[in-house]
Amino acid sequence: MSAERVLMAFAGSMVLISVLLTWFVHHYWLWLTVFVGANLFQSAFTGFCPAMMMIKKLGFKTEKELA
Repeated sequence: MSAERVLMAFAGSMVLISVLLTWFVHHYWLWLTVFVGANLFQSAFTGFCPAMMMIKKLGFKTEKELA
């Protein structure tokens, strides 16, 4: 599995988890969704993504490295 796919799975799971926490625990958990969305938005323009740095440290390779 490439690092890009792991990143998409991680972001999607964080959004789903935050929605569940908002529904069942407290409405302030919606801020986690806002944070994830803002991070995805800024990384689209800057190319900097802290989650991708962690994913690479875990040993996942990018699609370019796998090719």
